[in-house]
Amino acid sequence: EVVPGDTVIVKAGEKLPVDGEITEGSPTIDESMLTGESIPAERKEGEEVFCGTINKFKPFRYKATKVGEDTTLSQIIKIVEDAQSSKAPIQRFADIISGYFVPAVIAVAVLTFVIWYFFISGGNVEASLMPSIAVLVIACPCALGLATPTSIMVGTGKGAENGILFKGGAYLEQLGNVNAFCFDKTGTLTEGKPSVKSVVVLTEEYSEEDIIKITASLENHSEHPLAASIVQYYGESGGLLNASDIETVPGGGVRGKVEERNVLVGNPAFIGENFKITESDKQRIADLQGEGQTVVVVLIDDKVSGLIGIADTIRKDAKEVVGKLKSEGIKVYMITGDNRKTANKIAELLGIDEVLAEVKPSDKADKIKQLQSEGYKVAMAGDGINDAPALATSDLGIAVGSGSDVAVETGDITIMSDNLMNVYKAVSLSRATIKNIKQNLFWALIYNTLGIPVAAFGFLNPVIAGGAMAFSSVSVVSNALRLKKWRFE
Repeated sequence: EVVPGDTVIVKAGEKLPVDGEITEGSPTIDESMLTGESIPAERKEGEEVFCGTINKFKPFRYKATKVGEDTTLSQIIKIVEDAQSSKAPIQRFADIISGYFVPAVIAVAVLTFVIWYFFISGGNVEASLMPSIAVLVIACPCALGLATPTSIMVGTGKGAENGILFKGGAYLEQLGNVNAFCFDKTGTLTEGKPSVKSVVVLTEEYSEEDIIKITASLENHSEHPLAASIVQYYGESGGLLNASDIETVPGGGVRGKVEERNVLVGNPAFIGENFKITESDKQRIADLQGEGQTVVVVLIDDKVSGLIGIADTIRKDAKEVVGKLKSEGIKVYMITGDNRKTANKIAELLGIDEVLAEVKPSDKADKIKQLQSEGYKVAMAGDGINDAPALATSDLGIAVGSGSDVAVETGDITIMSDNLMNVYKAVSLSRATIKNIKQNLFWALIYNTLGIPVAAFGFLNPVIAGGAMAFSSVSVVSNALRLKKWRFE
């Protein structure tokens, strides 16, 4: 059993068992489960690492600092449990009405008997019972009781047909009342797969094709996720060049020889510390970063020759979904663990005005609580373990696509496909269902309201009242079944 102070050795591909501080090695850590960042982080000695994250490539050693329930992962689980246990049960309008309606009907029936017995029938018990019984029969709240569950049953079934799974009817009702929608970025608004977006040539000696070909030939020998993006980008263009003397620079990049050329591919910070970058080239780097791209600098024979911009791909339907939600009067937020420049640019492209970047899972949950304290009914859509606390804290959690098991377990609604438009479909279906429920409640209440005085005045035989009462239930069910014809527009 690991205790604070122990040295832990983690091999490539293994999960970290506890939180700690690196003492030997410069690992590449996949922290997406905690931060939502799609690109693994380069860590070095003295930096903190967390339980549950994955060591991608090289073995390293670190000193345990937090174990058991003190680890970051355990704290996430605690936040989820606390949020789930604090949710209040939904109070249904129909239940409240029934609580007052039934005693009132009994009182009206008794009063009807008394009035008929003493003032109308001249003491005839049978004549006095008939209108009294008619009042009880016509006022039977069957239709009122069917108004909500029938619509919910049809609505949830319709949702399942469209790949939208509601874990309960209450969540179908709640979604229609949401007025603030929070999205995780990585894997929800974006594909979660970095790809090459820009290739900038900074010298006349090489073409754009030359830059990407030389870079891909070197990066083909690297295991870094960004390297894979470059190789994949070039993959359709032809064969790679011969590369040799390849050396990985921890936290910097990779160097080697490509067809007798000395090539170094690295991040701007590392290149800037060791080589001269002109002011114009620095500006081009800043421009790419301002567009939300991670920049890779390419040096050929010690000369800055090109830039490659890599970014996560925005889902093709994300902007449309955001626009539709905003058109419905719903305020849209983006909450992410990504760097601020990337987050702000993606939010700008999607038309999202409110952004919270560089946040930890607990901060996501705090943001949700803040919105709730401002009076918002908040829905949160996410796909990762890092989203679980926010999903649980929100009024309604939506697990999107092929999300983690924790996200799916925590979410109140699960979107079965990666089609983000299903999020808006769920909102649209919820509002259609609520409208249908209100129609059912209206007809049930107006029916009873009009039927009771007719029965009390003796114009309705109990037998006919029984038939009318059954008809009211059939009408409510028939109206609920209209939801089966619902189509997303």
